[in-house]
This record gives sequence, structure tokens and C-alpha cells, in this order.
Amino acid sequence: MKSQILATAIFVTTISLSTTAQAANSEHLRQLLATKQCQNCDLTGAGLVLADLSGANLSGANLTGANLSRANLTGADLRGANLSSTGLFGANLTEANFNGANLAGADLRNTYLGNAEFTSAYLQGANFQGAIGIPLQIATPEEFYAWGIAEGQKGNHQQAISYFNQAIAAKPEYAGAYLARGVARYQLFDRQGAFEDAQIAEKLFTTQQNGTGTQTAQVFIKELQTPYKENVTTSKPSFFDFVGSIGSVLLQFLPF
Repeated sequence: MKSQILATAIFVTTISLSTTAQAANSEHLRQLLATKQCQNCDLTGAGLVLADLSGANLSGANLTGANLSRANLTGADLRGANLSSTGLFGANLTEANFNGANLAGADLRNTYLGNAEFTSAYLQGANFQGAIGIPLQIATPEEFYAWGIAEGQKGNHQQAISYFNQAIAAKPEYAGAYLARGVARYQLFDRQGAFEDAQIAEKLFTTQQNGTGTQTAQVFIKELQTPYKENVTTSKPSFFDFVGSIGSVLLQFLPF
């Protein structure tokens, strides 16, 4: 029985290595894993899940379709690399250099991007949903807003607030983002913060002559000024349901 299990394991490993070799240059792959130096390498479709590539030099490398999910690429040099359709889900990309890289269609969901550089990078179709530390210059305020709404709907209100913060930093007059951040703060029982955001949203909506927005912000303010009832439960209200009109107004600001 043990010999059969061993034979099966060897067979599966052989198939796996064979598949990787067909997709990527096997010599380049060994070089990368041994030295972390692989400039202009052909790593097309390489399987590098959970690989420790911190500080690796991959400038100019072809990583098209490679799987780098949850890999450690802290401080990696990826300047000019081809990362189109590359899987980077959950990868640590802190301080990585993507200047001039092609990230078209890349999966960067739930990545860590603190101090990562993306100057002149091509980002068409890249998915940054759930990423932490997204640089302001690589997403529009509307995209940050949309990510915030998505996180809020999932109950991730702290992450939602982080995205709304970035939307507001990039577009200080973004009334919808203030209103949405206020709702998220309300979810976290930060009534004072929610009230402040609702007031700012009301002023901006009024200045922008958005009657629906102004009315909705006023309804929110009234809700926040209503004292808690003694029999109120401690359960969190739904992101959109605590007052009927909030949801439709927030959705007006989603990019389509």
C-alpha cells in the first residue's frame, strides 16, 4: 500500500512539474527560486503560489498568466514586467516596483500594496477589490467609492471606510462618499462621526444642487439626532436598510 501511495505521489509530482515546464522556462524558474534574480525571464504560466520572492529582481520578466497568489513579493523589482492576467490574489506587494509594468487583467484582489510604485504601469482591467494601501493615482475616486460600497454590503465596514477615505482624499467634494462613510460609521456605532459626515454631505449636496441627495442627508441627520430607545437591540442595522432612501442615493455615485 505504501509503495502504491509513493508511486502515485511521484506520478502526480511529475505531471505537475511537466505542466509547469510546458508553461514556463524550467531553467528560468529554477534560477528564480534559487537566486531571486531573473531579469527578462520567461515565466509564462508559472506556478508560484506562496513563493518567497521578497526582494526578487524580475524586471522585464514575462509572467503572463502566472499564479503568484499569496506570494511574498515585498520590495520586488517588477519594472517593465509583463503581468497580464497574472494571479496575485492575497500577495504581499509592499514596496514592490511596478513602474512601466503591464498589469492588464491581473488579479490583485486582497493584495497588500503599501508604498508600491505603479508609475506608467498599464492597469486596464486589473482587479484591486479588497486590496489594502491602493495608491490614489491608480484608481479613480468613483472606483474607490464602488469598492467601499461593495465592502459595506459584505459587512466589512472598516474596510469600506478606508475606501471612502481614499475617494474623499482624491475628490474632496465627493458628497456621496461622505454620506456613504457616514452610513458605514453608523454601522460601527460611531454616531458622532456619522453625524459629521452627514452634515458635510448635506452642505455639498446643497451646493451641487442635488435635491435628492440633500433630502437623504437630512433624513440621515434626523435619524442620528434621534436618541436610542431603551429597548433597542445592539444588533447592527443593515448597510442600506435603516432608512429607505439611503441605498438608492448611494448607488447613484457608482461608476457605470
